[in-house]
Amino acid sequence: MSVDRHRGGNVARFKAAAWALAIMLCLAPGPAAAADADLWDALRSEGHLALLRHGLAPGTGDPAAFDLEDCSSQRNLSGQGRDQAQRIGARFRANGITEARLFSSQWCRCLETAKLLGLGPVEPLPALNSFYERLEDRDKQTWDLTDWLAGQSLATPLVLVTHQVNITALTGVYPASGELVIVKRSEAGVLSVIGTIETD
Repeated sequence: MSVDRHRGGNVARFKAAAWALAIMLCLAPGPAAAADADLWDALRSEGHLALLRHGLAPGTGDPAAFDLEDCSSQRNLSGQGRDQAQRIGARFRANGITEARLFSSQWCRCLETAKLLGLGPVEPLPALNSFYERLEDRDKQTWDLTDWLAGQSLATPLVLVTHQVNITALTGVYPASGELVIVKRSEAGVLSVIGTIETD
């Protein structure tokens, strides 16, 4: 590897880390979070999105034999978690959102949560995958997600189902299972957390 290529790689990593830190600082929620009704109103309006931590899935991380293609090797939703995901979908519909653009981590507990919402087709998005076991990937994945979000239409509700570590890295919020984090994207592309909705 040439010196220039090595130096270029270090610069790219530094920029990614700096950008992720800047996003975290911008997204730290203010002292007075909006009421739930205001947050649902915001999500129905253009320029907002929701980050959702998957439903209840007992345990931490994933088994040593974890296989992305084999749900039986993963930590999955419990019956309570599946019920929770369906209730979250019902909350969306009760607040006037019957359809949404749904993207999910490729982990089975996220895909199942997203499908049980009943708000439309679910599209896997690798940028939402957990980096709990690979914290060295945090900055790159956070950068990839912010870059992806910058190019998305927010004319209709956008819901991203992912993991606690991903949401915390992007927003500074530590959500409970099934908690929604509502984010506004300005015309300049700046993201800001406007509040959270506890769904249980």
